[in-house]
Amino acid sequence: MKKIKIGGVPEHFNLAWYLTLKERAYEQKGISLRWKDYPGGTGAMCKALRSEKIDIAVILTEGIIKDIIDGNPSKIVQTYVQSPLIWGIHVAVDSKYNTIDDLQGTKAAISRYGSGSHLMAYINAENNQWNTENLEFEVINNLEGAINGLNKGKGDYFMWEHFTTKPLVDQGIFRRVGDCPTPWPCFVIAVRNELLENDEETVKTILEIINEMTVQFKEIPDIDKEIASRYDQQLIDVQKWLSLTEWSQELIDEETITKVQNKLLDLDIIPEKWDYKDLTHKVL
Repeated sequence: MKKIKIGGVPEHFNLAWYLTLKERAYEQKGISLRWKDYPGGTGAMCKALRSEKIDIAVILTEGIIKDIIDGNPSKIVQTYVQSPLIWGIHVAVDSKYNTIDDLQGTKAAISRYGSGSHLMAYINAENNQWNTENLEFEVINNLEGAINGLNKGKGDYFMWEHFTTKPLVDQGIFRRVGDCPTPWPCFVIAVRNELLENDEETVKTILEIINEMTVQFKEIPDIDKEIASRYDQQLIDVQKWLSLTEWSQELIDEETITKVQNKLLDLDIIPEKWDYKDLTHKVL
């Protein structure tokens, strides 16, 4: 049995992985796939890939591209979710800030540097014609840290996936003042180079199993009810999320890689652009 470690955020996007694990689909192919939740998001997963705590990550596109350029010995092998991620922009429920414009010059709470919440703060600033050089950040580690910190003045606003945080808005813990969609497909699958070099066949099998699940994911009977129950969400919100979300079974294309890098370079988040072949690997 080949042992492979994989990580991802504990959110509804990754239910497809849970379902394939529940079916023991990997074990039937001689693979012991062990999933680890990373509530800290992309920054935490990049660190785990570098330290070999995981072999594979289901990770934000912009975050892993930045980290590979920064020295992470991994490559993107596939787009996982083709549609954009909708980042909700949240403030404490009793915050004096009521609009996105009000947040100019305030401090963004982020899970960690290099995370999606960090990088998307730059995208949001640019969208609103703010000077990105003036952005300030407060590290709060994860969503739990934001819940505890934002209402105590640790950071002024916090960006996290719209539907994941919707129950917190419903409960009156956060107020959402706006949304900021990613300008590209949101999640990719990244694999450490060592695994790709030594056992590409196992990676191929894992991708075949998860792709078979995502192709028919929306057609699973009562999948909306299962997501609502498992992730403590309103059924109407889940149904809206499903209507907006498209999975992919293909390698991310060169045009998208170029688009992401151009934006990250413009925002001074990466020092240089890399060739497509140095960021991606087509599993044959």
